[in-house]
Amino acid sequence: MSAVTTTTTTTASTATSTSAAGTAPEKDRVESHGARRRRRGLSPGRSLPASRLVGPAVLLALWAGASAAGRLDPGAIPAPWTVLRTAGHLWTAGTLPTDILTSLERAAYGFAIGLTAGVVLALASGLSRIGEALIDGTVNLNRAIPTLGLIPLFILWLGIGESFKIAIIAIVVYIPIYLNTHAALSGIDSRFVELAEVQGLSRWAFIRQIVVPGALPGFFVGLRLGVTGSWLGLVVLEQINATSGLGYMMFQAQNYGQSDVILVGLLVYGVFGLVSDSTVRLIERRVLSWRRTLSS
Repeated sequence: MSAVTTTTTTTASTATSTSAAGTAPEKDRVESHGARRRRRGLSPGRSLPASRLVGPAVLLALWAGASAAGRLDPGAIPAPWTVLRTAGHLWTAGTLPTDILTSLERAAYGFAIGLTAGVVLALASGLSRIGEALIDGTVNLNRAIPTLGLIPLFILWLGIGESFKIAIIAIVVYIPIYLNTHAALSGIDSRFVELAEVQGLSRWAFIRQIVVPGALPGFFVGLRLGVTGSWLGLVVLEQINATSGLGYMMFQAQNYGQSDVILVGLLVYGVFGLVSDSTVRLIERRVLSWRRTLSS
């Protein structure tokens, strides 16, 4: 009887130990899974479709609601449907298409020059100590000077025509592109440079395989700022001795108290800015698809 009891006790103890040993890994897995779930809660989550249009849509709805309720003065802030009707009239008359094309042409020329200058100067400054000594301080001095304050001087140098407008836009564009690209180049880990030297990479291979991938994130940040800056500069420049363009249209509307026409110009500028920024974001997402960030 005692032997049977001892055997039973031993069997029960073995079963209990086996059960405990079997549940321990399972418990660890549950705790690990719970920790992963808690860690995932720190992430912003999946991006919403067309999320960048939610804010403008809410503002438009508030504007329309306040106008319909009579909370806004129609003479100061016309209703959205009034602005759309005015835009239709201007488009039918041929005024708005001409002004849009003129503004796009000015912005494109200035942006192309600023983009080229910003990238070339950033590469020359970021890859050479002599270039950095000659360029970086000069660009930062230029950044400290208000760009729109250069308008009188550029008018004296280049005249009152199109040249000075394009030059000012180019300055507005190249500064953020240079600063962000140069910062990205300076932030490249020196161990990658040492690795390239050990591998015997040529100068061109080093730029293509190390410099360009390392500088692209900063370049795209500067590109977005440059795109926005080109539109901000254009709206001011087109009100100075211009005979066409969206800024000229808004300046003429100010003289005649046509707030609806002014809002048409502002909305077109806003749409162009949003579309261009979204385009740069899309290109950035495709080019830098190898990165894993909170927004990806």
